Amino acid sequence: MSEFQVHKQDISQTRLLDTRKGNEILDGQIKIKIEAFSFTANNITYWAMGDKLAYWQFFPASVNQTSEWGIIPVWGFAEVVESTHTGINVGERLFGYLPTANEWLIQPVKTAITVLFDGSSHRSKLPPGYNMYRRVQAESGYNPKHDALRMLLFPLHITSFCIHDMLSSQQYLSAEQIIILSASSKTSLGLAYALQQDESAPTVVAMTSARNLAFVKKTGYYQQVISYDDMVQIDGNKKSIIIDMSGNGDLITQLHAKLKDNMLYSSQVGLTHWDETAKGTGFIANRSKMFFAPSHIQQRYQQWGAEKFEQLANEFMHKAAIDSQRWLKITTVKGLKGLSEQFNSVCHGQLPPEQGLIIQM
Repeated sequence: MSEFQVHKQDISQTRLLDTRKGNEILDGQIKIKIEAFSFTANNITYWAMGDKLAYWQFFPASVNQTSEWGIIPVWGFAEVVESTHTGINVGERLFGYLPTANEWLIQPVKTAITVLFDGSSHRSKLPPGYNMYRRVQAESGYNPKHDALRMLLFPLHITSFCIHDMLSSQQYLSAEQIIILSASSKTSLGLAYALQQDESAPTVVAMTSARNLAFVKKTGYYQQVISYDDMVQIDGNKKSIIIDMSGNGDLITQLHAKLKDNMLYSSQVGLTHWDETAKGTGFIANRSKMFFAPSHIQQRYQQWGAEKFEQLANEFMHKAAIDSQRWLKITTVKGLKGLSEQFNSVCHGQLPPEQGLIIQM
């Protein structure tokens, strides 16, 4: 049993743990062998919000008596290698929320032809969307050639879909512009693609670092692209919505102060600048809210039904993933050791924005 663990309070501390002992399977459980997963800035958000949003509870770390170490969840594929559950066979492949480990145990409940849920007691009160595993070999039209795109973009573009749905359902609050911070992130690009396809959407403005300026312009998703150090170009007289993927407290404070009453709504989604989150006195808290995609999904499940939501979301994600192939460059590294070698680069935003990292176990 091998795990890649991160210190919950200090992201610079990591360890590769090999317990030399496998998980012992119990009645009704399945053992999965992790095949591959993606690792992006979205996973760093899981670390940064690990306590607040209970991300550490999904996959409890081994040899962790003081509870200071955690396993960051990832999205990827796994194969069933042992099963004591009727109807789930060895050799079946699953897609879903996984640990940075080589194997894990799942307690399947609410199994259906194309999905199953992990009903392990420590996950019972966690968002259902994170506990669902897709039985990919039963999916209509499943193509393993798209596995890498799915690992990289599904967990990001589902959030993009939900943000667009949230905004469009409110007629964009009659805003004249939507300003997206950390516009080079893949979640931002997915959102910008959705807005580009929507004729009712207002102008979409990208804010990004100077080094990513050329790339963001090249995608063609945004009507205006501005670097963080050139905020003077933001039109403060336009009624605005801010979608903040960066979590940069100083930057969002400056933007709120510039827009003042024209800042209609500010949504924090990601934390690509996880180490710069402190807000200043110009921050407008009463028109700001954190966006949590699983909550939006549950709301739409209740309003639309799961089948309609899944259909609309999957149609969008397929189109967005295909379009992303214009600029996406996939890089594959080997095993948990390969992840440990790339980890700091992902933490500090040093990978090129067009690069997508896949860890092949």
